[in-house]
Amino acid sequence: MKKVVGIALVLALLIFLIPMGLRQERTAQEEQPSTHTQLPDSGHVLNILTDSGVEPMDLNQYLWGVVAAEMPASFEQEALRAQAVAARTYALHKAGGAVNHPEADLCTNYACCQAWISQDAARNNWGENADAYADKITDAVAATDGQVILYEGSLITAVFHSSSGTGTQDAVEVWGNDVPYLHSVASPEGEEVPNYHSEVTLTAQEFREKFLAAHPEAVLEGEDPAAWIGDCVVNDAGSVHSINIAGITLTGAQARTIFGLRSAAFTVDAAGGQVKFSVTGFGHGVGMSQYGANAMAKEGRGYVDILKHYYTGVSVEICPEGLYPKHSGQ
Repeated sequence: MKKVVGIALVLALLIFLIPMGLRQERTAQEEQPSTHTQLPDSGHVLNILTDSGVEPMDLNQYLWGVVAAEMPASFEQEALRAQAVAARTYALHKAGGAVNHPEADLCTNYACCQAWISQDAARNNWGENADAYADKITDAVAATDGQVILYEGSLITAVFHSSSGTGTQDAVEVWGNDVPYLHSVASPEGEEVPNYHSEVTLTAQEFREKFLAAHPEAVLEGEDPAAWIGDCVVNDAGSVHSINIAGITLTGAQARTIFGLRSAAFTVDAAGGQVKFSVTGFGHGVGMSQYGANAMAKEGRGYVDILKHYYTGVSVEICPEGLYPKHSGQ
């Protein structure tokens, strides 16, 4: 009799516990984030203009080549991941709206779109580090699969540059248009950056020729260049906001282009019949600083934090399906 009662109790407990276990399992499953809306890079095709012509590429294949070409593979992994997200965002934002090459979404000319290198060429460049560096690039793309930078639900123009002075530039300082997510922020890179400080020295005649080529209306009287250069105003980021030459006011970005400087973070000294520009950093200075991102990664910051630092007020999310190019994957 006791045995029968014991069996009955066991059966009763099983009847009670099994549904509860199933309920717990369903609850656990419901708490897991949904992944059915996530769209991996693989299968989304872009038409890329290379030196060999227009080539269709999977987005992940294209991004691998961009990250390998745009950022040193020796950089910290979180910096490489930040670069992958920025490159993905830039590519998807620009794809389909090409002006210089309407037959392709993007090209491999860094002056127009983003630099790109094939895996074989990258491996040849890396030599004995080829396997380790290739794995790092593969991780950077795969670990951020599908992730983009959004501002108020739209893809941003995720511009980046090599290194800044004390901080990045406002977009309005460089291109004349205010962009809410491209405002000046502090950037932590410094003397570890190769060629962080550079100089350009021009004779008075070289200075005259370069300036007149851009502004033929200018009058540069006399032979002393010190008389040609007026006020130079520097902004809080350490870059030149404006400089007056022969009565013409230029932005720092304009002066950088005219005189072939590595950045608009410069000082100028005219003496002894020469003009010397002392320059800090490299690039236009807007958006993410690559060396700054690497410095942040060394401090233990993750790629999302890095991106949110350099692109103000943004979110990093899986790209909504509607923001992929319409022909993608077809």
